[in-house]
Amino acid sequence: MKPFLLIATRAEDDTADAEYEQFLRFGNLDESELVRLRLEQRPMPDINLDDFSGIIVGGSPFTGSDPDDQKSDTQKRVEQEISTLLDEVVVRDFPFLGACYGVGTLLSHQGAVIDSTYSEPVGAVMISLTEDGRQDPLLAEVPDTFGAFVGHKEACTVFPAHAVLLASSPTCPVQMFRLKNNLYGTQFHPELDAPGIATRIRTYKDFGYFEPDQADSLIAETSQWDVSDANRVVAAFTARYATR
Repeated sequence: MKPFLLIATRAEDDTADAEYEQFLRFGNLDESELVRLRLEQRPMPDINLDDFSGIIVGGSPFTGSDPDDQKSDTQKRVEQEISTLLDEVVVRDFPFLGACYGVGTLLSHQGAVIDSTYSEPVGAVMISLTEDGRQDPLLAEVPDTFGAFVGHKEACTVFPAHAVLLASSPTCPVQMFRLKNNLYGTQFHPELDAPGIATRIRTYKDFGYFEPDQADSLIAETSQWDVSDANRVVAAFTARYATR
């Protein structure tokens, strides 16, 4: 099988490793089937899409809608490199799944307005499928409403007319979308379970997502949620697009 490519941008090794493990586990992949590229460490090499089954973009501490003068040189480089890759990905309708940062990358690339209007605090929310979502193959095994973990400072405010809305929530209208036939993005984190979000909470407690003294209570609250239906999105993506 051609491997999938995971594009990652988390600088903290324990969190980056946990993210990789979660995509392996929920994607039903082994390490030979998921190649990881950590863009925060080094520039993106030349990528031949024909070498891969699909691309997965993990979450990121980067906030794309911040003014340029507030972004690090690394963030600016990463954004440019992903945008350039998306030029080819979109033209080819090459299988793509962006988790959380997928909204800030793929939708921005397609002219959406991304800002802080629909930011969500770290925690769990109930998400509902749209009529289009009920018909989408990646959501065939997902119920009409399901729980998922979120935590983001930006989200889509103006949705491109050529994109298809697949899922929404009361606090964030664009929770999942599709472009063309094979390009997907989620605002929620389909790769996270309760231990996974606990790791993120500990890592990012001083990054402005919540007050640091709330970390323990957030871990306790999120541990009560079953988000296994959201995890099915990763498995559906890898099962549908695995190629030889």
